[in-house]
Amino acid sequence: MKAAVVRRFGEPLVIEDRPVPEPGPGQITVRMQASGLCHTDIHAANGDWPVKPTPPFVPGHEGVGTVHAIGDGVTGVAPGELVAVPWLGYACGTCRYCQTGWETLCLKQQNTGYSVDGCYAEYFLAEAAFAAPVPAGVDPFDAAPLTCAGVTTYKAVKVGNVRPTDLVAISGIGGLGHLALQYAKISGGTVAAIDVTDEKLQLAKELGADLVIDARSQDPAKVLRAHGGADVAIGLAVDSRSFATAYAGLRRGGRLVLVALPAAGELSIPVFDTVLNGTSVIGSIVGTRADLADVFALHALGRTRVIYETRDLGSVNESIAEVLQGKARARLVLRP
Repeated sequence: MKAAVVRRFGEPLVIEDRPVPEPGPGQITVRMQASGLCHTDIHAANGDWPVKPTPPFVPGHEGVGTVHAIGDGVTGVAPGELVAVPWLGYACGTCRYCQTGWETLCLKQQNTGYSVDGCYAEYFLAEAAFAAPVPAGVDPFDAAPLTCAGVTTYKAVKVGNVRPTDLVAISGIGGLGHLALQYAKISGGTVAAIDVTDEKLQLAKELGADLVIDARSQDPAKVLRAHGGADVAIGLAVDSRSFATAYAGLRRGGRLVLVALPAAGELSIPVFDTVLNGTSVIGSIVGTRADLADVFALHALGRTRVIYETRDLGSVNESIAEVLQGKARARLVLRP
């Protein structure tokens, strides 16, 4: 099979021939149909974060495909079924986090395309219990971005406790942001979309944003405060400065939800203002299997729209460059 491999941090991925993986007990082999390109995959390939993957490895954690083979003890899934392979590739199921609905905080978790090989390949090995069934009628190329971009922003809206009439600022309208906007609207929020490109600001309007803020010519914090301040701000732009701006645009009692992970990202918080204003700063990382089921159910009901463009796996390095240069309208999805 063909696979895109990170051989060394910061270098172009290499397309290699590898054997098709055989499933062990509790595992399945998936024949990939679509794999979204997430900024996390770029961070992985560059070794940006303090906890680094170990080269050589295959990135990718928004994979969707059909079950090719099953290992011993696998039940509930059969060859030919369409499944999605998310960032959370494994959790222990017995720790306090797993048992209280926070399996994404499990200290024994394995992460697809990071600590285990991922989806930038023609076939992929997965733990059967963590491969989510894709509802009938959902296109694989829609399902792939929902597997991370969708479930991550759905979770961020949940932990931000978005309520009807809340003003919700979405900082960064791209692969994640265009879905965050829709989940905030589904929750009853009034959405302020913030970005720096004409195309993404136009996309925000098309998706129903109530207020569009061009951060090139406007101060988002001032605009938000002119509207009473944001009840919730969701930080999706891979830029530490955008976090500080979102914080400054909150109303008293507001909630800043941090999602994006810029390399060496930092946020300096004034303790006095945070205490007196009752401000909450919340870290939100992806979502659970239950959250992903909700995301798929909403999409199957026609409540969300996924904006994507397809690229061939062989053009993965050019696709990464598109994302880094801000040329991708929303999500790029690789075809193996």
